[in-house]
Amino acid sequence: MALLVVSHSRTLAEGVRELAAQMAPGVRIATAAGAVDGGLGVDVARIAATMQELAEAGDVCVLADIGSSVMGTDAALELVREDLRGRVRFADAPLVEGAIAAAVIASTGAGLDAVVAAAEEARGARKQSL
Repeated sequence: MALLVVSHSRTLAEGVRELAAQMAPGVRIATAAGAVDGGLGVDVARIAATMQELAEAGDVCVLADIGSSVMGTDAALELVREDLRGRVRFADAPLVEGAIAAAVIASTGAGLDAVVAAAEEARGARKQSL
């Protein structure tokens, strides 16, 4: 099981990866972030290459930040070898909370359905207890 963090920003993606890895140290978490020129943006080819590399080793839960990161993820999945696409699932979840929840559940050895569900359940997490 691996997580893939897709973002417009390499800095943001690395921060999310760092935080989630701290909560679940044994889980492989990769990033595909930023434009080809290193600025803000989305590189569909990089997303696809990372997605495929991770899928060759097992299931992959993909989390993305906003807008074209989500569209780029959809486009990238079409570039992944057909026999590996079934191992990749997009979690419709908030990036930070979803990545942490997914990483923690993945660290228990849970399967892809449970990892995606944990990420998506983070959507309803309250940040204020009052």
